[in-house]
Amino acid sequence: MSGHLTYKQSGVDTIEAQSFVHNIAPHVKRTQKQRQLFNAFGLFAAAYDLSSYKEPVIVTGTDGVGTKTELLFEQDMLETAGKDLVAMNVNDILTTGGDPLLFLDYLGISNLKAETPRITRLVAGMCDYLESCNCILAGGETAEMPGVVPADLVELAGFCIGCVEKSSMIDPSQVAVGDVLIGYGSDGFHANGWSLVRRILAENPGLLTTEELHAALAPTRLYHDVVRDMRSLGITPKAYAHITGGGLPENLERFLGDKGADLEIPYWDNAPAQKVLQFVDAEDRFHTFNMGIGWVAIVRPEQVEQALTAGPGGVVIGTIRAGKGIRVSVSSK
Repeated sequence: MSGHLTYKQSGVDTIEAQSFVHNIAPHVKRTQKQRQLFNAFGLFAAAYDLSSYKEPVIVTGTDGVGTKTELLFEQDMLETAGKDLVAMNVNDILTTGGDPLLFLDYLGISNLKAETPRITRLVAGMCDYLESCNCILAGGETAEMPGVVPADLVELAGFCIGCVEKSSMIDPSQVAVGDVLIGYGSDGFHANGWSLVRRILAENPGLLTTEELHAALAPTRLYHDVVRDMRSLGITPKAYAHITGGGLPENLERFLGDKGADLEIPYWDNAPAQKVLQFVDAEDRFHTFNMGIGWVAIVRPEQVEQALTAGPGGVVIGTIRAGKGIRVSVSSK
């Protein structure tokens, strides 16, 4: 023994890292069936050729999954965590009217060899969603940080790059009094409000069965089908809103300025969600959760009938009015 240490002895295995990249290659290839990188995957940076766009505008976003990951890991729903990571980023890109082109992930772990099965499943979940919305997994960072990241934890962050034609970019400044809000159903709480959900579950053991908990943990819905259908119908909405933290009021108020709306949303027919909501303040729930509406499109009145055929689950939830403020009520069951 020379007494000299290796990087592996300190807890970081670069050989294992190369093996992991090789293992996820089949998943990466699934995301490059229609779009291709301009150079090979695995170089120091990824490139994408924008020459098919006439006046390309780059749009970017970053997000994570938050404290929902704790329950997802406890319930061994790793693929769902990967889907959530993609959807939270891709949906934000879609609000611009843009195409999600490239996705990158950051995974922080304690030990790569021990975590390879779990993070491979995370990547598989990411690629399920990326493949469905025609977005390339262009690269990422898997950081092995022994002594910094706890052994049972995986840090997650995602980054998405998209592009939109300047002439086709959604312009919320055009929203006018009389425009109509169409809401599209969510598949659950998505990836917001889970600190509150976790506290309620901790204080009320047995509130949800395992089956109900898994239903409540459903991945964030991707709304690329709504945007795709709007385009095919020739409709350019005045605005799109991805309903995340802050619920309907805060996410819509971002772009309404001195205008407002009185919203009436359908009763959320989701048994696990309703069991949780009985413990949540009646007003705060609208500022925390999506309450069954994960996406909103604002269109001109004459476009409503057509727009309701875009993607499944569309329903009129309100009209833009003069006077600031968003007020939300729920239809009777």
